[in-house]
Amino acid sequence: MRNEPEPGILTWGVIIVVTCLILYLFERILWLVVPGLLTLVGYYCLQPLVQALVRAGLKHRTAGKVVTGLLFLVTVLGVILLLSLATTRAAGWKAVTTHYVQGGLDFLGKTEAQLVEKLPMVKRSALVRSTPTNLDAAAGQFVDNYLGRLLLQMVHWVPSLLLVPYLAYFILQDGNRFKKHMIRSVPNAFFEKTLLLFDRVDRSLQSYLIGMVKLTFLDTACLGLGLWLLGISYPILLGLIAAVLAWLPYVGSVVGCVLVVMVAATDFSNEPVIIYGCMVLFICVRLLDDFVFLPLTVGRSLRVHPVLSVLMLFLGAAVAGPAGLLLVLPVLGVVAVITETLRQILTDERLRKRYRHARQLQRTMAEVG
Repeated sequence: MRNEPEPGILTWGVIIVVTCLILYLFERILWLVVPGLLTLVGYYCLQPLVQALVRAGLKHRTAGKVVTGLLFLVTVLGVILLLSLATTRAAGWKAVTTHYVQGGLDFLGKTEAQLVEKLPMVKRSALVRSTPTNLDAAAGQFVDNYLGRLLLQMVHWVPSLLLVPYLAYFILQDGNRFKKHMIRSVPNAFFEKTLLLFDRVDRSLQSYLIGMVKLTFLDTACLGLGLWLLGISYPILLGLIAAVLAWLPYVGSVVGCVLVVMVAATDFSNEPVIIYGCMVLFICVRLLDDFVFLPLTVGRSLRVHPVLSVLMLFLGAAVAGPAGLLLVLPVLGVVAVITETLRQILTDERLRKRYRHARQLQRTMAEVG
């Protein structure tokens, strides 16, 4: 098998521009993109179960209906539970948030006082000269003005989750048929490369999304166990929230660590060792992700250089905000696969000659007929 040349600067320029345009479009239809992303995750997770039911004797259509019916039931129960929690405990969440934010600010104030006591030169810095009352006011403003808006946005997004089982059903039932229809429309000269394109896109998405799900479970288990050993309240819930936030590269891990530190600072206000232990736990899990979990789960499925990944994170955030942070890497990987394969097709003289010969043969047969 001959080695294909690596994509050049022009190809990567096209990949970056197309990725930014797609992210801009996705940011406009985010209400449909999020259920679509969850649908892909559900599809790749449920596909082995459907295949197992088919091997057990069920027809493919019947197996798809059984699996998606269970998914729809779970989704409806989850939506009802989330809506009931949001309507009955919104006021309690506000009080709990205020309590934990205040605990985090108290820890920040104590840490500042210790730094000033041990390092007098730090006292002259602008950060230390800022008064804690400003932080308290900012925390109060966040809880009063932004928490309610955040909860309202969550309630607004919950009904769109009902699209997930609906879309998953049709992908499980008609996904292969849709691929066949698309491939049949491709000229025979480009059939092999097009089939390779579909396979590479499918494997890249499957490896990335399923790998991220596995990584979420591993992070939840490690963080939950570590927080439980440290005696933190709600260890599994906090571990799950931090693991899901880690889907936002770099930023999500920092936000998850801050949440856990606020809870630890409130529960153990007089035991800073526990708080620092939570920080060390996050650092250890982050190292495990980089050197153990990521290679075992996600691996090199997207084949994107780390420097380009960081640059694209900034571009994604600038183009589409938080949604861009979440979507930029999978979109970049898929666009890179499609663009590279199309480049190989368009620059392959052998394929172009086959295509021209096939067209000439069709015209000759039409004239003879």
